[in-house]
Amino acid sequence: MNKKLMYPFTAIVGQEKMKEALILNIINPSLGGVLIRGEKGTAKSTLVRGLANLLEDRLESNCEFNCNPEKVDEFCEECLEKYRNSECIETHIGKMKVINLPISATEDRVVGTLDIEHAIKTGEKRFEKGILANANRNILYVDEINLLDDHIVDVLLDSAAMGVNTIEREGISFSHPAKFILVGTMNPEEGDLRPQLLDRFGLVVDVIGEKDSLKRVEVIKRRLKFEANPQEFIKEYEEEEKKLREKIEEAKKRLKFIQCSDEIYETIAKISIELGVDGHRADMSIIKTAITLAAFEGETEVKKENILKAAMLCLPHRMRRTPFDDGILEESKISKIIEEM
Repeated sequence: MNKKLMYPFTAIVGQEKMKEALILNIINPSLGGVLIRGEKGTAKSTLVRGLANLLEDRLESNCEFNCNPEKVDEFCEECLEKYRNSECIETHIGKMKVINLPISATEDRVVGTLDIEHAIKTGEKRFEKGILANANRNILYVDEINLLDDHIVDVLLDSAAMGVNTIEREGISFSHPAKFILVGTMNPEEGDLRPQLLDRFGLVVDVIGEKDSLKRVEVIKRRLKFEANPQEFIKEYEEEEKKLREKIEEAKKRLKFIQCSDEIYETIAKISIELGVDGHRADMSIIKTAITLAAFEGETEVKKENILKAAMLCLPHRMRRTPFDDGILEESKISKIIEEM
């Protein structure tokens, strides 16, 4: 069976903010995923799949949860037991995947199931994998997440935050690693997420179709060219894909060395206070995103420009709304606070 050819990430015209938000989550999965709001046909799923396809092959253990052999603290129970007993953990080369979660999915299908009868009879836990098990170390993509049951969204966000999925049935529990990058898409015209759920997403991006006629023409030309000869089209972007891949890998290495001054922390706190943002999750999201942006842009420390970009990604969905307030985030207001540093 021939491998399906993916449209190159770097060949997609425009949508720079969406591209950046996705890349930042790849560099730093602790950002908490990204919610993409906007109309259909704006290359959301194409971008996500293109980014996953762009990334290099990686080392995986031969267990059913694709454990990272280099991170003992993220092992599943079976891999941890082998490690403690100094047994060899077999590995193979794998690639990041995009795991789809349909809006019709039940809780059992998402979290997995435990065979209680087998556990009672034998004393052994028998676990049937769910979507979260397959999502470990991958991208979990939920189209129309606003139409998903709130309880399922809660489960997703809890697992994304903890990096672990725990199933408890009849006094028996089972846990496995579930470190994934959550990407949700939605059309606001079809209903919104509850504010409590919105706040749990690290970043949000609002997307619309290109309004520039020249860019729209370029979108059409590139798509037709890809459909006519996908291999040749992909070859044209090999160098750009390679450069971006290397830039992402370098940013991952640089991330833990980025410096952040007390002045930066204070400015971020002031932004949240001035804009009336509830809680402290926004502050944490902004600082993490600013640090990741600095790493991606090859900096050694967080700068003012990083704070502004980060705030515009982390705050739109966290703005306090009243019946007469549309919750629009003004970039000029944030710029003013930053300039007063």
